[in-house]
Amino acid sequence: MESALRLAAHPTREAPKGPLVVAIMDGVGLGPGDFTDAVARAYTPTLDWLRSLPSATSILAHGVAVGLPSDGDMGNSEVGHNALGAGRIVDQGAKLVNYALASGALFEGQVWREATAKVLASGEPLHFIGLLSDGNVHSHIDHLVTMLRRAASAGVRRLRVHALLDGRDVPGRSALGYIATLEGVLAELRESGVDAQIASGGGRMHITMDRYEAEWAMVARGWAIHVHGEGRRFTDATTAVETFYAENGGDDQFLPGFVIADDDGPVGPIRDGAAVIFFNFRGDRAIELSRAFDDDDADFTAFDRGRRPDVLYAGMMQYDGDLQVPRRYLVEPPTIDRTMSELLVCAGRRQMAISETHKYGHVTYFWNGNRSGYLDPEVERYVEIPSAASKIEAQPWMEARAITDGVIQAIASGARDRSQAFDMIRLNYPNGDMVGHTGDLRSTILAVEVVDLCLARLVEATARAGGVLLVTADHGNADQMLDRRKDGSYLPRTSHSLNRVPLVVYDPREAGGGPALACVPRPGLGNVAATCLELLGFATPEGYLPSLLAASPGE
Repeated sequence: MESALRLAAHPTREAPKGPLVVAIMDGVGLGPGDFTDAVARAYTPTLDWLRSLPSATSILAHGVAVGLPSDGDMGNSEVGHNALGAGRIVDQGAKLVNYALASGALFEGQVWREATAKVLASGEPLHFIGLLSDGNVHSHIDHLVTMLRRAASAGVRRLRVHALLDGRDVPGRSALGYIATLEGVLAELRESGVDAQIASGGGRMHITMDRYEAEWAMVARGWAIHVHGEGRRFTDATTAVETFYAENGGDDQFLPGFVIADDDGPVGPIRDGAAVIFFNFRGDRAIELSRAFDDDDADFTAFDRGRRPDVLYAGMMQYDGDLQVPRRYLVEPPTIDRTMSELLVCAGRRQMAISETHKYGHVTYFWNGNRSGYLDPEVERYVEIPSAASKIEAQPWMEARAITDGVIQAIASGARDRSQAFDMIRLNYPNGDMVGHTGDLRSTILAVEVVDLCLARLVEATARAGGVLLVTADHGNADQMLDRRKDGSYLPRTSHSLNRVPLVVYDPREAGGGPALACVPRPGLGNVAATCLELLGFATPEGYLPSLLAASPGE
């Protein structure tokens, strides 16, 4: 075994008799404590008790603490779980793309040169598909604008944008502002002789941006609209959005798809000879459309694509390195080695990861450093509980009970048969995040209360087995459900927050219910891995951020 993958024993701390259970309360941050804060408004006796322990603190889950460009950038589940599993701050998608664009490395790369060369030879447009937003979670409009201008300067004469509307990582009805910004850039390009237009669009939660194969019908709708130009037609994107606002009353993320057309028909169907760039940098909601473009007919059965155009398709990044999706990409993704999971596997420690479909990839793929599948199936068990297809806000309990049942059953089985016991169990409760994204304050309060009930069961099961429970979150969301307008009124907020998140260690072996904590400057999600390893009896690995536990006497 390579020395870099060996874990050293901690000089004083011993592993517990039972498992270390790591519970991620997705989207449950520490907000202002007022009426806009669903976490504070919820009845949470278990979480309140946990936060009264000496081992309770708050940690950073956004901005530079999780590898994003600035502290104005909201954290998200992907970078949050990367940080939790990696034990370090790793430069993430937005930061990598910013550098690639600013340095020009993206435009000097082979894929960009192949894409522009293809459309220069064919005369077909260079198409851009992606989330039109500055939320900086999946994409950034500045990246799109930079690439449009650079393509035009490289001689590309036809450009098309397929604009997915956000309203989730940014205010719920902000699409018209982003469309106006984009239309201004396209107008400048047209004045220089470039045929540059918006070709299609629609809400991100209605078309194209499904994840974890939960609803391929979303991708099928997007495919019909973007590729075949099949959908309700409008003369321009602004008219489409204004019409849908009047007709449906929904926020941007749920707006139907639309096609821009003139007297000759749709202005931007994707045909043979074109090049297509998906300019989202985040992977989870980009994989399925990438497969629709890349997979051969024999390998693709999710929906009937009709005639698949012969195009050069590229993602902003490779969204799944193990599955090589997509085959072509513009910016190299972060390489995360020596994750906590890998180190524990090499130490022979048994691990379990469990969540429902919405967050299953977060406790597996993202936690493991953007690696698909098992690291070692002999010592790992992954459990995916199917998410219900109903509206999330109508069932804010989601699958939290089933997740908790699975964890408690695993703990009990391990107590009966030590050969089957897990040293560490990690789980994700999606409720605070997924329900929080709907903007429904009442349902989100209920969602947080459900998580609290489940935590009570974990506390009891952990104590009974002689284990340790660590509770934290990957980012905030439910803690900030309303934004105040300039006129003093409030607007439902559907995006993440910039708030810190809780962290608490419940260890029944400690007199106060938990160990004392160290004074660590700007503690963040990256410190959790070393904390977990120390609780399991291991020293902090080289290169990891320090543990949050105070030194034991004699260290």
